[in-house]
Amino acid sequence: METLLSKIESPADLKKLEKNQLTQLADELREQIVATVSTNGGHLGSSLGVVELTIALHRVFDSPTDNIIWDVGHQAYAHKLLTGRKEQFGTLRQLGGISGFPKKSESEHDCFGVGHSSTSISAALGMAAGRDICGAEQKVVAVIGDGSLTAGMAFEGLNHAGDLKQKLVVILNDNEMSISSNVGALSSFMSRKMTSDTFIRFKKETETLLNYVPGIGRDLVNLAKRAEESLKSFMTPGMLFEGFGFDYFGPIDGHNIDEMTETLHNVAQIKGPVLLHILTKKGKGYAPAENNQPKFHGVGPFNSETGEVNVSQPGGAASYTKVFGDTLIALAREDQRIVAITAAMAEGTGLKEYSETFPERFFDVGIAEQHAVTFAAGLACQGLHPVVTIYSTFMQRAYDQVVHDVCLQNLPVTFALDRAGLVGADGPTHHGVFDLSFLRHIPNLTFAVPRNELELQRIMKTASLFEGPFAYRYPRGQGVGLSLPEEIEPLEIGQGELLRDGTDGLVIAVGDLVNQALSAADQLSAQGINISVVDARFVKPLDGDLILSQVEKTPFVITAEENSLQGGFGASVLELLSDAGLSVPVLRIGIPDDFVGQGTQAELRRQLGLDVLGIIEKVKLGLQYQQPNASAS
Repeated sequence: METLLSKIESPADLKKLEKNQLTQLADELREQIVATVSTNGGHLGSSLGVVELTIALHRVFDSPTDNIIWDVGHQAYAHKLLTGRKEQFGTLRQLGGISGFPKKSESEHDCFGVGHSSTSISAALGMAAGRDICGAEQKVVAVIGDGSLTAGMAFEGLNHAGDLKQKLVVILNDNEMSISSNVGALSSFMSRKMTSDTFIRFKKETETLLNYVPGIGRDLVNLAKRAEESLKSFMTPGMLFEGFGFDYFGPIDGHNIDEMTETLHNVAQIKGPVLLHILTKKGKGYAPAENNQPKFHGVGPFNSETGEVNVSQPGGAASYTKVFGDTLIALAREDQRIVAITAAMAEGTGLKEYSETFPERFFDVGIAEQHAVTFAAGLACQGLHPVVTIYSTFMQRAYDQVVHDVCLQNLPVTFALDRAGLVGADGPTHHGVFDLSFLRHIPNLTFAVPRNELELQRIMKTASLFEGPFAYRYPRGQGVGLSLPEEIEPLEIGQGELLRDGTDGLVIAVGDLVNQALSAADQLSAQGINISVVDARFVKPLDGDLILSQVEKTPFVITAEENSLQGGFGASVLELLSDAGLSVPVLRIGIPDDFVGQGTQAELRRQLGLDVLGIIEKVKLGLQYQQPNASAS
């Protein structure tokens, strides 16, 4: 049976459908999204919530001539299906497939790449200003979620847009549920709706009473309704956005295609900035996602009939995130100064249980990484020891605050960087492959990288005792399966560890690549090649004594890291050797000077040589450099 979706190759085909066919199309879009995400994993709830909005947008606006920017981009699955990518949709988030986010190089309908939140209003305003400078006439629309609106950048864009008065439509998709429940005064302000049973009953009873007043009853009812509308305008976000210079409309039902289509037609004609507030339900149309919104925000493969997530490794090792969360609770029991902070990712960073155990020492600041870091600096000034837990890729947003507000003042703030290294199917916007490079050079900062879950615990203990800025990173996924002791022994700052001694070469690594190096050493040993393996542990400060002592007796050195080669761990080893006047062949394993695409972690590591085979290949290349060490003059 031919479906409506099968007939749509572009938004132009969507415009040919009759109004009474659009509900069926929405159902087909949801069915396709659920089927694909249940196989590939992905961001389900947000994309299901904007199906009707996506249909209405492409009915009213003319993409790609008109610009539609999605924020955050993981709600754009229906947009991809309606813009010529339904045949490739089965490759979503797979190696060589289409991205889980809007991507300019993928389609002319993706006018702006969006992986991190809160960028749409600024980008849309730039497009609108550029349009007017160039004398063009296209319409510009920014779709921003209520969670994304908690970030300061969104308000910077609103403020500037209200000042410039460019023609621009901002759609606030209010599903009252970002990755973690939205927090703060803004979310509470937006959620106050006059829908209580008490208010509705009072309104009906008052209207009935006024209608009985002879002569003027009907006029009194009309007057009361006008007063109600005035009160509503005061009690809803309209007042806030009008203050920014926007014409505000809404809230309206984001699942009513007819109402949205008519409203979008109208607001598209208004000169100047407009904000349309719509109300949607995350996970709409798929009961498991509606009933468990955090779980289905970003989800792995699951059974589409039951909603049960597939467990690929039953009984396997705990994830690094789980170990981090459990260990932080244990440390916080011992040290009342420890305070945990996250940026709208309590579940994702393993802090959910901590937040329930120590609610008075837990802060979710919303999608506001910059604020999280400076807020932590303020806490540290009061004698507390904040632990700021943020995905590595999102810590990029708070670089200035790390430098000026924490490290310059040498405050005891710990940065726990989850999802460091390659994260898999979310692709280049989410790989955490730059943190070693952009943090290690900052004065006063200590930076450590554990090779397994036991080392993570020891590094966490070390950081909790350290009276200065401290960062550690750990990957997405499971640990190696070690049993963990009740008593955690701290490490000595800057102390590495020689794990294997050999004479044919030296591998110095950090993180999981230490484990890969040990496995490579075992395989090479069977071939008569014996190499040394050093776990540097600390990227800053390096264990110079250990590294130099090993370098002096080896024909070549290999450094290995899951980070950019530019300015990363390998670069720090080269700096150490240069300062010591040693000249020895150094081969580096890491992320090349390029953005890494999507795929499973295993696929990407094999592709980049960040695995056992890659290390073996590099060692055999190093064996070609059998020459005596030479000291620089």
